[in-house]
Amino acid sequence: MTAAPTDRRTLAADLRALGLPAGATVLVHCALSRLRPGPAGPAALLAALREVLGVAGTVVVPTQTSGNSVTSRAFLAATAGLTPAGVAAAEAAIPAFDPAHSPAEGMGVFAEHVRRQAGARRSVHPQTSFSALGPAAAALTARHDLDCHLGDRSPLGALYAADALVLLLGVDWSVCTAFHLAEYRLRRPAPRRAYRCYVRDGAGRRVRRDFSAPHLDDGDFTLIGAAVEQTGAADRGPVGSADCRLVRLRVAVDLARGWMDDHRPA
Repeated sequence: MTAAPTDRRTLAADLRALGLPAGATVLVHCALSRLRPGPAGPAALLAALREVLGVAGTVVVPTQTSGNSVTSRAFLAATAGLTPAGVAAAEAAIPAFDPAHSPAEGMGVFAEHVRRQAGARRSVHPQTSFSALGPAAAALTARHDLDCHLGDRSPLGALYAADALVLLLGVDWSVCTAFHLAEYRLRRPAPRRAYRCYVRDGAGRRVRRDFSAPHLDDGDFTLIGAAVEQTGAADRGPVGSADCRLVRLRVAVDLARGWMDDHRPA
C-alpha cells in the first residue's frame, strides 16, 4: 500500500522528534519526493521548518550552478565526444551567472523554492552558491570569494562559525556539502586546479572569469558519513516517509577532517 502524503503538521512533529531545535541555523539537503509532502510540496516543508525553528531560525540550502564551468562534471558530460568546435560552441552557450535570477542546477525543488522566496539572500559564487532565508541570511551569504568554492571564505565557513546544523532529508552522506570544508583544512592541502566560469557584471555583460582553487573530491563522503554515525554524533529518524539525519556542522567537519587526514593518500 502506498503511504499517504505527509502534511505540514506531521512534518513539523517529525522534525522536532529528530532533534531540530528552535532558533537554529540549518543547512538542508533534501530529496523532497522521498518525504511525500503532499500537494503543497516544498511550501509544506518550508512551513514546517519555519514553524519548528521559529522567528530566530534560518534555513540555508545549496543553490549551485555546476554547469557554469568548463571543468565541471556537468559540462564535461554534456560535451563528451564533441569536436573542439562543438565544445567551444557549448562553452559560448553557458549563461552568465546572476545571483538574483540563475536557477539552481540539480539541487532539488526544495532548494529552488527557498531561493525564490521573498527575503531570501544568495551568495555570489557562480558555481557553488548558497541561499538562505531568515534573520542570519545576509550575514551567512555575505562573503563567497571566487577562489574559495566551499572553504572558510564561503557560506560554509560562516555556517561553521555560527555552529549551524546539517539536515539530510531523504538523502545520504554522499551529498553532505559541509564535508568539503574539511578539505580546505587538511594537513596535506588538496591540489589546486584551473577553473573557468561566466558571470554577469554590473553593466549586464557576460564576463569570463578564470581562477585557481582546490580540487574537491566527494568520492569518499559515504564512508566519512558512516564514520560520523559510528561516533553517535548524528541523530537519525523519519521525516515524512524519508530516512533523515541531523548533525552539528562543526562536528561533521571536524570528524571529516580527521578521517581524511588518516585515510586519503598523500
